Amino acid sequence: MEQIKDKLSGVFAPIATPFKNDEILFDGLRENIEKMNKTGLKGYFALGTNGEFKSLSIEERLKVLEVVVKYRAPDKIIMAGTAEESTKVTIEITLEAAKIGADMVSLLLPHFFIKRLDDDALADYVIAVAEVSPVPVLLYNNPSVSANLTLSYELIKRVSAHPNIVGLKDSSKGNFKEYIKAAQDQFYVLAGSANFFFDLLLAGGVGGVLSLANVFPDTCSKLFMLYKEGKIEEAKKLNEKLISLNKEVSGSYGVAGVKAAMDIVGFIGGDPRRPLKPLTDSQKENLKKKLVEKGFI
Repeated sequence: MEQIKDKLSGVFAPIATPFKNDEILFDGLRENIEKMNKTGLKGYFALGTNGEFKSLSIEERLKVLEVVVKYRAPDKIIMAGTAEESTKVTIEITLEAAKIGADMVSLLLPHFFIKRLDDDALADYVIAVAEVSPVPVLLYNNPSVSANLTLSYELIKRVSAHPNIVGLKDSSKGNFKEYIKAAQDQFYVLAGSANFFFDLLLAGGVGGVLSLANVFPDTCSKLFMLYKEGKIEEAKKLNEKLISLNKEVSGSYGVAGVKAAMDIVGFIGGDPRRPLKPLTDSQKENLKKKLVEKGFI
């Protein structure tokens, strides 16, 4: 299982899905992956929040994953978001993702019937997927996009004992230390935000899936390397800059801000898919100004 820890140790970009007129720009996606292959990223998280997976049909999701897998460099690890509200459909997508070549899958837990989904139901869902998945399974905790469902520490303690449930991407606020404590051995916690990525590493976490890595992959990766090399003071200074930058990009504008920033620095961000709206021209100019002021471009 040390191999799993190694695969999760580092920075992952939660790959954005570029759109134009609501159609996926697959050539733009390929171009982004080929550029990111030359960076210090550990890998890619396809079909997450930044990938707007809920706005994609299942067929589109699998096509996006095919592109990411086809063009990734051999050393890049791929997580794929395969969650749906039903256990049955989640298993179907998980099996397809494994066939395509995902190294592991990530599950945003069901939340449509949140009043009826206690820890027993959620544990049954995760374990059922893990029992048949050919690849390791991670959980994805993001209350802001899942009807405020916050995974309980008891749930993490229970499911982390399963040999094929190996980690958690945590995008909630203020919970990662308790998740790390609750986790059984061979279960690893990753930050879902640059705002607490460095603090999570100091607390015993192993990596991060950072929206900012879509825009500045090498800078995000550098923070991880400084930490690994024990250059803590240098890492703290860079961390302060990244937190400030993150607030200007995804903090202020969400997915649309990440995409606009990608366009500014030379990636293909494209538009969000409707009903999400892209940034206005004035918002884009303001964002570019902020990036210049902070010395990132």
